[in-house]
Amino acid sequence: MDPVRHLKISFLVLALLVSLGTAGYMGIEGWRFLDALYMTIITLGTVGFREVYPLSDAGKIFTVFLIIFGVSVIGYIVGSLAQIMFEGQFQRIIGRKKVEKKVEALKDHYIICGFGRMGSLICREFAAKPIPFVIVEKNTEIIEKLKDEGYLFLYGDATDDETLLKAGIKRAKGLISVVTSDTENVYITLTARGLNPDLYILARSGEEGSEIKLKRAGANKVVSPYLIGGSRMAQAILRPNVVDFIEIATGREHLELQMEEILIPEHSSFAGENLVSSGFRKETGVIIIGIKKATGKMVFNPHSHAKIEVHDTLIVLGEPTAIQKLEELISCGKCAEDVLSKQRREHSHHE
Repeated sequence: MDPVRHLKISFLVLALLVSLGTAGYMGIEGWRFLDALYMTIITLGTVGFREVYPLSDAGKIFTVFLIIFGVSVIGYIVGSLAQIMFEGQFQRIIGRKKVEKKVEALKDHYIICGFGRMGSLICREFAAKPIPFVIVEKNTEIIEKLKDEGYLFLYGDATDDETLLKAGIKRAKGLISVVTSDTENVYITLTARGLNPDLYILARSGEEGSEIKLKRAGANKVVSPYLIGGSRMAQAILRPNVVDFIEIATGREHLELQMEEILIPEHSSFAGENLVSSGFRKETGVIIIGIKKATGKMVFNPHSHAKIEVHDTLIVLGEPTAIQKLEELISCGKCAEDVLSKQRREHSHHE
């Protein structure tokens, strides 16, 4: 058991002993409350003061038992405090409280269950974006590695309600379950779905047939690393240049070209415009290679007069600086108005 929990229980027992001792002296000796409480405290504290009043035989027997129990509890409290102080528990407790406060401050974050090979890669990508996330891990050896990485993490079992609640699952945007066991991934998915019905859940599938179980448990999307890896290896032989292009466009380490998705927010000035009138290509140089509609329909290689609507997701290809410029343009209302006004003036001039 956690030494801190031992300490809390010990103090509760001590408080109970004080209450029982006070009530005992009041009942046996007929003393008033303050005298009974004072006698109980000096007895439990073994300070050696004389009795408040002479004790009856029943009072003496009661005092003997009170001393025996009291000394045991106080000795246990002193031992727990020593363990916390000398084993470095105190520093760990302070550190844990700081971590818990940071987790409590998170909102619209992701919970990553498991910090294995896949989990570490996901964390690296999220940290580079950056996207807020917290890791839940129960392996003590991996916990030591996490401390060196500097990621925000919680030690615990992700299949437990209490652990996921501490990770802020009620406020989270999504959960990614990438532990090595498919059974645990199913349990984590079930637990997470029960705690937050609106949560987006991505789960890892290792064995054949696990995908169906994970989707039944509530996962929005299931990924099998083995199927993806096998398919990618086959494509590397069949279509090597296509694979090279995809790796360049989606890899974080490539700075010359990247692929990204950008959401058109509520009340966007670009809603109702088409790709030409929006001026996206002209102002930033990015290429719109697809539009995912709010209904889920994907429009590949949209034509220049394709309409942009609220909650559409633009799939764009371009240099990182150009993509960043487009993100800023879409998020900034005044910038959008300036671009649209410029486009209208140019259109009028051409006419």
